[in-house]
Amino acid sequence: MNPLTSPLLTDLYQLTMLQAYFAHRMQDTAVFEFFVRKLPPTRNFMFAAGLEQVLDFLEQLRFDDDDLAWIAQHGQFRKNFVEQLRGLRFTGDVYAMREGTLFFPNEPILRVVAPMPQAQLVESRLINLVHFETTIASKAARSVLAAPDKLLVDFGLRRAHGAEAGLLAARASYIAGFSGTATVLAGSMFHIPLFGTMAHSFVEAHDDEASAFVDFATVFPDSTIFLIDTYDTEAAARKVVALAPQLQQAGIAIRGVRLDSGDLAAHARNVRSIFDQAGLTNATIFASGNLDEYRLRDLLAAGAPIDGFGIGTSLVTSSDAPFLDAVYKLQEYAGRPRRKRSPGKATWPGRKQVYRHYSDQGLLDHDVVTLEDDVQAGTPLLQPVMLGGKRLQAPPSLDALRAHAKRELATLPRDLRALDGDVEPYRVEIAPALRELAARLDKQRREPGTAE
Repeated sequence: MNPLTSPLLTDLYQLTMLQAYFAHRMQDTAVFEFFVRKLPPTRNFMFAAGLEQVLDFLEQLRFDDDDLAWIAQHGQFRKNFVEQLRGLRFTGDVYAMREGTLFFPNEPILRVVAPMPQAQLVESRLINLVHFETTIASKAARSVLAAPDKLLVDFGLRRAHGAEAGLLAARASYIAGFSGTATVLAGSMFHIPLFGTMAHSFVEAHDDEASAFVDFATVFPDSTIFLIDTYDTEAAARKVVALAPQLQQAGIAIRGVRLDSGDLAAHARNVRSIFDQAGLTNATIFASGNLDEYRLRDLLAAGAPIDGFGIGTSLVTSSDAPFLDAVYKLQEYAGRPRRKRSPGKATWPGRKQVYRHYSDQGLLDHDVVTLEDDVQAGTPLLQPVMLGGKRLQAPPSLDALRAHAKRELATLPRDLRALDGDVEPYRVEIAPALRELAARLDKQRREPGTAE
């Protein structure tokens, strides 16, 4: 059994709710929507991601014999309920924004329409998947904006909060515009380009640095990138220059070097000067070491001649904004709109659509959130992706999603591209039809005996 596809990868209350729904025959159609209430202080936009993993999960949803045996022995569940679970499959519909689409607060990016027990059961895993990949894709997009046209590589597996997080971070960052990843399994699973250089341990295991460079180059003649900060960065750069003629005679071209510590801007300038004076003008400089979008911005603003960056810890943990105020809420049940009214957590009821409007320059202007049947001008962002528990089309390639995300980033107005959150928030309008429905439900709630 793969624990990542088990329906037991959920919160206990999902199973207790299922038992209650079954016991009271509450199996009418429910509509749940996933949205973010508000953005973190440093975020001006978010990137939708994780949809394919959600659809995979829904298609595979079933309780196997081991799952059912555990539920039966737990002691909290009735025998007839356990038997009902045996045949449970997801038979509902899913509407979603395409992965790589920009979105903003109070905009549903995914809607599930299914019998109540099914729609309820998938809540925890659905939030888990969409929340994580959306968080990472949104973080990665900031590095893409800070360092356009630079090589950006995910270096985060070793600092990720678990293996799945490392894999999905590689996927999400690639969609957002990263060039690739160092995580080999992500390359195998998702066909993401792989990048890597050499380890400090390889240099340290040799008696001298130059011998380590030669030994590495003879094994990888077509991808010779030296790690040169093990001891003295500038001294190592001069050793590379001295070795260049010998390697060239062997048919080996030095592709570049990697810097991983110290004053990266100063080291990059010095190394670039050393290489250029020696005629190694085509050798690139790649930097890593506790980088994030802020350091990329500062390094490039300082004129550091760095061609690419490896970004790890800050990316896979989304260090400055590690979580979103993301929720999956009931908006309709048995054909009637539903609305949560908790202070600070009230929801907009009913099935909704988001319409996007652009300026004459093709940049984002504003969005309108309204009821699904309140057709508006603009581009509708939620589209059907699964009906009756079956996908409507094969999964799009990551390159197609990446191209879509690139087009989306190009529509960002200049102020929303800023790395700080001290800008005028993007305008998201709640349409009159949606406000009127919410007001009507509130009024009915205040008048005892009135059906909603």
